[in-house]
Amino acid sequence: MMREEEWIEAARQGDQDAFAELVRLYEKRVFALTSRMCRNPEDAAEAAQEAFLSAWQGLRFFRGEASFSTWLYRLASNACVDLLRREGRHRAAAGASLDDEEMKIDAVDPAPSPQDVAERRELREQVEAGLAALSPEHRQVLVLREMHQLSYDEISQVLSLDVGTVKSRISRGRRQLRKFLLESGNFSGAAASKETEKEGCK
Repeated sequence: MMREEEWIEAARQGDQDAFAELVRLYEKRVFALTSRMCRNPEDAAEAAQEAFLSAWQGLRFFRGEASFSTWLYRLASNACVDLLRREGRHRAAAGASLDDEEMKIDAVDPAPSPQDVAERRELREQVEAGLAALSPEHRQVLVLREMHQLSYDEISQVLSLDVGTVKSRISRGRRQLRKFLLESGNFSGAAASKETEKEGCK
């Protein structure tokens, strides 16, 4: 069985079968990313297809300075942003945490009560609405950080941004999302105070 590096090199030489193996290797991860950024399954499928098409067309220029997966994530993420801008759709996926240290919406509860389930569903819907109000650029970094658990350095590579810009966008996106949830009554003031204290210490 060929290794990933061999598939990449063969695909760069025009081997469509080798590229098909790369697609099979990464299609689930790419679709997971596009579905969380686009949310609409049709849009997600279109963005994923566009990413793989761009990969096939640009593979001869791939130099391996970043990993193939990082490069592919960049193509998929950019395809999503392009689609959102083109069609003016600003909906987002649910399930994001608001901070590295607090509030994991998808935290596992071994025996949630019906009330807990309802409250969690309502909060998730509010998070969706809040993320929908963010620009594609801010949603982009939050999806990569909170849902795909990429490090700041990895996001920097994926989006070709410096780490400072990544941190700034994530911080701003979190503040905007937190503000939305506070105004909708779905986030505690204690968490907001904690964030305010953080901001004041900078």
